[in-house]
Amino acid sequence: MTAGKCVQHSEMFPLLSKEKENPMELFQIWLNLPKKNKMVDPHFKMLWRDTIPNYLHKDSNGKKTKVEIIAGKLDKYKAPAPPPNSWAADEKNEVAVFNIKMDAQGKFVLPKASQGINRTLYFYEGDVLQVANQSVKPYHAILVQPDVDLTIVAGSKDASILVLQGRPINETVIQYGPFVMNTKEEINQAFEDYHRTQFGGWPWPKYDQVHDRNKSRFAKHADGKMEVKTS
Repeated sequence: MTAGKCVQHSEMFPLLSKEKENPMELFQIWLNLPKKNKMVDPHFKMLWRDTIPNYLHKDSNGKKTKVEIIAGKLDKYKAPAPPPNSWAADEKNEVAVFNIKMDAQGKFVLPKASQGINRTLYFYEGDVLQVANQSVKPYHAILVQPDVDLTIVAGSKDASILVLQGRPINETVIQYGPFVMNTKEEINQAFEDYHRTQFGGWPWPKYDQVHDRNKSRFAKHADGKMEVKTS
């Protein structure tokens, strides 16, 4: 979703089971917009699991690595197009979001990006990870040199790694509450706009809206198209 000149949104998750716990782990990834695009129209796009390409690799010992390419490209695989005004929409920015799943003791080489790109790895499942011959503990992030091939080796358990990369926008960032702008004056204006218009209002009967648990997965796109998944 590109918020642009702002939109109200909510994230509510219905219980999958009424009898057991419903553990869930998720990542919310925010990507800034350059000043020239801060006030573009909001845009929503759904990336369904079956539209996200998977890069599959098997090392010399038969250990497998799967890379979910959520944004960017890897080898011949390319993620679905992002919203049109996203920083990720320009390929020169080399924005990438990869979710890497490795077999225990597997080995994978992440191909290099360009010099000047920011690249961070977040290790969130497993016991230990070797990155460029350095040990990393789970639930740690590491900033790596982008313009070299990066060798990653999983420990004695399967490993999961989130890769985030992109070219810096190199503009002043002012953040307050949910708003990210370039100046304090713009932040103040964002609050004024919200108080005046509520960014278009809220279409649901309550603020903690959750749709019927029996309703199929659906998405309503920016052009008004309704897409329903039955499986």
